[in-house]
Amino acid sequence: MGLRDDLERYREVGEQRRQDLAEFIQYGDLGRSEEIHIPIKIVSLPEFAYDRLDRGGVGQGQGGTPEPGDPVGKPQPQPGDGDEGEAGEEGGEHEYYEMDPEEFAQELDEKLGLDLKPKGKRVETEEEGELTDRTRTGPDSTLDVERLFKQGLKRKLSMEFDEEYVRELLRVEGISPEEAFSYARESNVPVSKAWIDDAFAAIPDDERGRWASIEAMEENVDREPLTQRIRREGIGHIPFRKEDERYRYPEVVTKPQHNVVVVNIRDVSGSMREDKRELVERTFTPLDWYLTGKYDTAEFVYIAHDATAWEVEREEFFGIRSGGGTKISSAYELAAEILEERYPWREWNRYVFAAGDSENSSNDTEERVLPLIEGIDANLHAYVETQPSGSAINATHAEEVERRLGDRENVAVAYVSGPDDVTRAIYEILSTEDDS
Repeated sequence: MGLRDDLERYREVGEQRRQDLAEFIQYGDLGRSEEIHIPIKIVSLPEFAYDRLDRGGVGQGQGGTPEPGDPVGKPQPQPGDGDEGEAGEEGGEHEYYEMDPEEFAQELDEKLGLDLKPKGKRVETEEEGELTDRTRTGPDSTLDVERLFKQGLKRKLSMEFDEEYVRELLRVEGISPEEAFSYARESNVPVSKAWIDDAFAAIPDDERGRWASIEAMEENVDREPLTQRIRREGIGHIPFRKEDERYRYPEVVTKPQHNVVVVNIRDVSGSMREDKRELVERTFTPLDWYLTGKYDTAEFVYIAHDATAWEVEREEFFGIRSGGGTKISSAYELAAEILEERYPWREWNRYVFAAGDSENSSNDTEERVLPLIEGIDANLHAYVETQPSGSAINATHAEEVERRLGDRENVAVAYVSGPDDVTRAIYEILSTEDDS
């Protein structure tokens, strides 16, 4: 095995040592992009190492040999030694394993013991396919020249006949043009009556009666095969006709596909401290990646709310600061409006994911949120409570949702008090969708 093979082997080992998926979801830097970069636990590749100090040989010093009794000085610090000195300016090397959402979804299925298939509605979409269909009209650029040529050639070959053979027929004793035409038709010779009339009139009188009968003519004159005549004379011209023209146009291909829209709702009220916000993002990001990998077409809506709700872009959603009071119903009202206008239930699979610390204004959950959840058609409604302390006196929203709607097949409630709970919460949400 050569050095190149060793290098390839070490690289394979490095990829195998990438961070465990569950560990990455719980503790890794998920970032705020739509790309999935999982750190690899680096395995150093073999290389030749050279001494940084050029001493010139074994036993050689820098300024001569010291005399007995001379004090030995302290070794001079070298770059990179010890804790003192200026910070370096060059960054270190970091390796990542790039994973697309489909691969991420497949591996998460395996990790969590799931095998979810895209569910719900399959939308029929029409797309233009190959130029395989034909029509009688169209732009000149789409004219099917090959078909036009073939049709003309077929007509040319169907009209061809051995003209000399027919002229010899007209030299039979006492034959009339009508009799010659009738005989030609019976013999499958594609000659017209007008052509026979003209040819009969052109035969000199001294050549008429050359053959005593048609039988005598047949015994002495052979019909030349069409292929032989074409080899000798060529095709000549090909007759094209308007009715032979066909124009190509795209075939309309109907493809079924699964479409999904995911509405992500997060609480950004004043009670959502940094540790709570971090748990929201750590839960939502893998769910986004997962559904992107599962569905043919995935779109995302991001809604932030305190006492009021507003739609935001993804970048703002995963980084928004906290402040203000709390009214969770405002987010569901906006979600219902957006879904109705842009993503009708008959065409879209719909997921509504909400997260926060379960603290809500008085009676808002009972009077507004629960009826809104019941009124929004969706494959799955999920609420994730993020309480690092594990509980709070006024954090009752998740419990109320679970008590009132927890027995529904499309409602899931999960509790996250730390990074260790994230994968379990994702499993609870996705397994609920699997049961449905």
